[in-house]
Amino acid sequence: MGGRKGRSFVATLLLYLVTGAYAGFMAGLLGVGGGVIIVPALMFAFTVQGFADGDVVRMALGTSMASIVFTSLSSMRAHNARRAVDWTVVRRIAPGIVVGTFTGAQLAAHLPALALKVLFVVFLAYIGMQMALDYRPPPLRALPGAAGMTVAGLLIGALSSLVGIGGGVMTVPFLAACNVAVHRAIGTSSAVGFPIAVAGTAGFIVAGWNAPGLPTASIGYVYVPALFGIVLVSVFFAPVGAWVAHRQRALVLRRVFALFLFAVGARMAAGLV
Repeated sequence: MGGRKGRSFVATLLLYLVTGAYAGFMAGLLGVGGGVIIVPALMFAFTVQGFADGDVVRMALGTSMASIVFTSLSSMRAHNARRAVDWTVVRRIAPGIVVGTFTGAQLAAHLPALALKVLFVVFLAYIGMQMALDYRPPPLRALPGAAGMTVAGLLIGALSSLVGIGGGVMTVPFLAACNVAVHRAIGTSSAVGFPIAVAGTAGFIVAGWNAPGLPTASIGYVYVPALFGIVLVSVFFAPVGAWVAHRQRALVLRRVFALFLFAVGARMAAGLV
């Protein structure tokens, strides 16, 4: 019995390490946040482990958010070292981000699991189309005032927590449309990802604190063994992906990733019917 449990623990840990390596590599290769990779991978892993159907998607979202706390810190430091973070923008959008992300996590805890899965599939399709078409919003206006930045933060934060991502795929286009230079928009988005991840993690922990039947080693809807395995290796594989990316054409990589997202979305959609 003890030997079987030991082998099961090793197999489970290996699964999380592979997920972290894959997420880190793809994030470095394609310049996207790991949440788009981590959430479907964790949904698969948690299903294989036999987690309750109603908890699988929430645990995947919460654990993904927690992992982004660590990866966003690394990204933020790198961009800040290159003076690519506009801290004035971060301070202006952060209040809305924090409130929106925490509220979105509470909403995710009460939405039916099927609704969350459908939302994630639609989100994958949206990101896939954006990548495939290489869409970049035209710079049409200046940054809005305090009220507009708060509303933008609320929307970006809420959707980020509902799909378990760091928000870069929404923050960068928003800032670019507001006449922020692309490299500065990306750097600023990396800094915005940190409060999104912290608030989202707190929200999923609070929402799942007294939830019945959660697996051992969970803190609310954050599954610590998966978090440990992902963070442990993703930081090492992201530079490998970046190294490969610099030897390939960016547009080709974006379209390959779009095909990957469509495939993942189609596989998840097939499971809904």
